[in-house]
Amino acid sequence: MALRCLLKSPTTSSYISKICGFRMHGTKAVASVVEEHVSAMLRSEREDGEYADVDWDNLGFSLVPTDYMFATRSCKEGNFEQGCLSRYGNMELNPAAGILNYGQGLIEGMKAYRGEDGRVLMFRPELNAMRMKNGAERMCMHSPSVQQFMEGVKQTVLANKRWVPPPGKGSLYLRPLLFGSGASLGVSAASEYTFVVFGSPVQNYFKEGTAALNLYVEEVVPRAYIGGTGAVKAISNYGPVLDAMRRAKARGFSDVLYLDAETKKNIEEVSAANIFLVKGNTIVTPATNGTILRGIIRESVIEIALDLGYKVEERVVPVEEIKEAEEVFCTGTAAGIASVGSITFQNTRTEYKVGDGLVTQQLRSILVGIQTGSIQDTKHWILEID
Repeated sequence: MALRCLLKSPTTSSYISKICGFRMHGTKAVASVVEEHVSAMLRSEREDGEYADVDWDNLGFSLVPTDYMFATRSCKEGNFEQGCLSRYGNMELNPAAGILNYGQGLIEGMKAYRGEDGRVLMFRPELNAMRMKNGAERMCMHSPSVQQFMEGVKQTVLANKRWVPPPGKGSLYLRPLLFGSGASLGVSAASEYTFVVFGSPVQNYFKEGTAALNLYVEEVVPRAYIGGTGAVKAISNYGPVLDAMRRAKARGFSDVLYLDAETKKNIEEVSAANIFLVKGNTIVTPATNGTILRGIIRESVIEIALDLGYKVEERVVPVEEIKEAEEVFCTGTAAGIASVGSITFQNTRTEYKVGDGLVTQQLRSILVGIQTGSIQDTKHWILEID
């Protein structure tokens, strides 16, 4: 089946949509024509200027549509065809698609950074690819191979290179998306799946910018359940917490810290980030026990902290321990490493140290330095996109 994209450019819409459909079925001659046509468009846009026309000093974390997106689709046997780039735009979807009826969908979050030397860099993208494969297995979905995932991401970054912000002005956020596009009326796994990658230039995830966050402990609504999908990036994990987030933000809080569903006595995650407590030379974070996402920034921060000589404990963390912490911070691809200034639990507000010279700032400086190429990457975490 051809993947039909409703594209922005009327002059290339029918041409690219038609050819992409044949290309995804492996017609080499047509694939060559597509590559030449898209390459010509990309060359033309690069000649128009190194950067897109964006107010880089006032980027937030909202969608800024870029030029191109990448897409491919699986067949019934589970193999993904060769994907193609198209203009960013809407996609046609069957109303009986698995994603719409039974929530078969996974997302990933990644960033491309521009270094001071002009190189475009990505941070540990192979881990995102492997995490999507693991999530797809949990959700009974076809999944692109690690190589196919990486190729889609690379093509998307290169095609939208002018949307990668200048050094120090943010990053190009990449959203790989895998969903059931095959139609199914009865409760069952979809017969085919679509893999899409699009991007948007962003700056700080939280509206506070680089200021410390104020979190609220949610005691009623859990984020995930034992045996559920909390350990994978299923799209169905996020909708149920939107009401808790809305209520907290209406009261002036930055985000919500959730408790475990079973006992409601232990902290787990923030809505879209992992959490860490700092006590002297010890850094504590909830263990990934099936309800907590194994964040890539989380894993990286743990490794950096161990290298610096800190003791790191991954374990069950009772909510009462938030009162004992000296520093608290959140980690995530979107959030980076975000300082927490306070946590409110049962109407009691506990405040934490923030600012320069602290553990949080030390970890953030090293992580950002590696991501942007200003610190030597001895761990081989960085992939240069060229």
